[in-house]
Amino acid sequence: MAAGAALTDRHGAVEGRPEQFDLLGRTWTLLPGVFAPIHTTTTELFSTWLPFPVGGSFLEIGSGAGVTAVTAALTGCARVTALDISSAAVRNTAANAERHGVADRVRVLRSDLFDALDTDEQYDVIYWNSNVIDAPPEFEYLDELQWAFFDRDYAIHSRFLSQGPKLLTPHGRMFLGFNTLGNKERLRVMADGLGLELTTFRRQAGEVGGIGVELCLLEVLVS
Repeated sequence: MAAGAALTDRHGAVEGRPEQFDLLGRTWTLLPGVFAPIHTTTTELFSTWLPFPVGGSFLEIGSGAGVTAVTAALTGCARVTALDISSAAVRNTAANAERHGVADRVRVLRSDLFDALDTDEQYDVIYWNSNVIDAPPEFEYLDELQWAFFDRDYAIHSRFLSQGPKLLTPHGRMFLGFNTLGNKERLRVMADGLGLELTTFRRQAGEVGGIGVELCLLEVLVS
């Protein structure tokens, strides 16, 4: 919990926060109150590791500044949907889609996980860089940025695992960005209960807000 509070403070700080940043060979707009990829290696690594479905469809949960969603479109995805519960993040993703000329292929919606999607939507790849910190049931969200780090009673992870597979195309794949600040054992128990398998697609030592962690991109295998 202390790590999550420190991360929220760091990403929410106004002093010294740039209005734009460079990542993956491009310059990106950064709005106030949005998860800042400059403070962690997760966005850069996961955006590099993901197998973007060229010519296919890509769904990102928690798009933040929009780096991964825009990169998916620039890589060749024909249809990208970017969702975030934060209104500031929705504006930021839309701004970067416009900035990099892919606004026609990147649909940005404010959404609590999958809620804003139509029931018949399907995607070739679904991805979420999750809010890994397992917060207790009595935890209260005091601002939108906390959604980037805390998951109360791991309810969002539970919904992601139970609802996500229904949105996959017949050969679709589902990925979860995770790190050692999270409760991986609880996640595995949830997956087992749903008949899903978690496998490590890629992993590497890294840092989140100055905290050393192991970063891993998990693939959720649906039988």
